[in-house]
Amino acid sequence: MKKAHLMMMGGLLLCLGAGAQTDTTIVQPASSDTIRVGSIIIIKDGKEQPAGSSESEKRRSYTHHKPSRWRNNISTNWLIVDLGFVNHDDKTNYASAEAQDFVHGQTTGHPAAKSDFAVKAGSFNFNLWLFMQRMSLVDRVVNLKYGIGIELYKFYYKSDIRYIEGADPYVERQSVDFTCNKLAVDYVTVPLMLNINPNGKRGKEGLSLSVGASASYLYGARNKQRSDDFGKQKFAGDFNLERWKLAYVGEVGLGPVKLYGSYAITPLHQYGVTQHPYTVGVRLSSW
Repeated sequence: MKKAHLMMMGGLLLCLGAGAQTDTTIVQPASSDTIRVGSIIIIKDGKEQPAGSSESEKRRSYTHHKPSRWRNNISTNWLIVDLGFVNHDDKTNYASAEAQDFVHGQTTGHPAAKSDFAVKAGSFNFNLWLFMQRMSLVDRVVNLKYGIGIELYKFYYKSDIRYIEGADPYVERQSVDFTCNKLAVDYVTVPLMLNINPNGKRGKEGLSLSVGASASYLYGARNKQRSDDFGKQKFAGDFNLERWKLAYVGEVGLGPVKLYGSYAITPLHQYGVTQHPYTVGVRLSSW
């Protein structure tokens, strides 16, 4: 009886062992996308795709980064050059005490006047923009245009005046006949404009228009003079010039040809005379 019980228990253990071995067997049909390990099912794709197949391309595309919306809407133009003429809109009341005090060396027969600050036709403006960017607001037709650069103004005076630096700067008439009398004024400028480009993505073709304003900071000024009596002379200082300059700015382009212009809202000097510089010229830019 005991022997029969032992044989039954042995048979039962053999059956359990066989069942456990079957559960841990990895079942992987050749055409299946799954692997079964016991009660765990692992899903995979065991099929190799040709390099040029659409499925392969689809998988590879999952690794591509989606382009940034802002990156697509912003274009950058480096090192833009402007060259144009400069003059000033003189709104000074030369009969005022302030103007009379600012211009020294007057006589009864020759009081202070606009002629003291008249500039020659050769006066010019040179601008160098480090970069300008155009950010699309509406389908690249309406854009925001901005940048940073330097503006250089060269005023060549017809008269023989000299800027005198000091606690209270002023202008003095000289008895010397200057062959060259130049006031150089340098600014760091940030323009901000609304750009209209009807051609949209074909931005380099057709008509484009930009209007806006700019803010500038004066970082240097010099009065350079040349005469037979004293040769070349150069005087540096602030010369009563406004540190900050605000201006209306604009640009119009037809294909590769672009014209720019500006008109200073703030006067050139802090006191004494009221003169608003303006410029018109050609802009060398790729868009």
